[in-house]
Amino acid sequence: MDYSAPCNYSIRLIEKLKSLDTKNILDFELINKAVYYAKKYHGSQLRKSGEPYYSHPLEVAYMISDYNLKTDVIVASILHDIIEDTEVTVEMIQGSFGKRIAEMVDSLTRDRPDGTKLTIEEVLNDSYKKKEKEVLLIKLFDRLHNMQTLGAISPEKAKKITEETLNFFIITTMYMGYKNLEKVIYELCCNNLSIDPSFDKDFQFSECKSYLDSLEISHSHQTVSQVFQNVINQLKNKN
Repeated sequence: MDYSAPCNYSIRLIEKLKSLDTKNILDFELINKAVYYAKKYHGSQLRKSGEPYYSHPLEVAYMISDYNLKTDVIVASILHDIIEDTEVTVEMIQGSFGKRIAEMVDSLTRDRPDGTKLTIEEVLNDSYKKKEKEVLLIKLFDRLHNMQTLGAISPEKAKKITEETLNFFIITTMYMGYKNLEKVIYELCCNNLSIDPSFDKDFQFSECKSYLDSLEISHSHQTVSQVFQNVINQLKNKN
């Protein structure tokens, strides 16, 4: 297989990036190199939908480009699963793409060198502590794309992912200040959990937002996520 040959996914991504890059700030040589890496090392891996696995990181990069048009962020988005799911190492990424991109991809990797596996909560907490908003942005769109494609997995796993998203990623969108994404993700969660999303979301979200200052102080979103879960539980009790 010629991994450098354009495919529908890469063509769609590159065309969008070129249309957005009106100031010529993107390094397309490095971005195309990342696409090559994703296609080569994810190789024949497939998503549950039957699509090539590399279509997922390319879609994440596609969505992120509307919010952060930086080469490092686009490249890290394309490579965000590559350490966890292939033989590629942090050292290989640093050698080919530089220290900053290697650091971001490493921060997004749940499988650690000591054999342990971080939880989603631990990955997010670590990024909060380091104030790594670019890493949080990639993780947010990684989760958003997974939420949009839940139909290909079992109902049990979909429910688990949805509950995890409700507990942690709504808070992430608040922290990042993306009100539109906050509502999109919330409504996806409601649809999957059969919760009525028609209540006054702005009012309910404001209850959670009042706790974001404590997140900055404590560098932990656990308390905030618990507060949000309390709001959801109250909503369920009303229905």
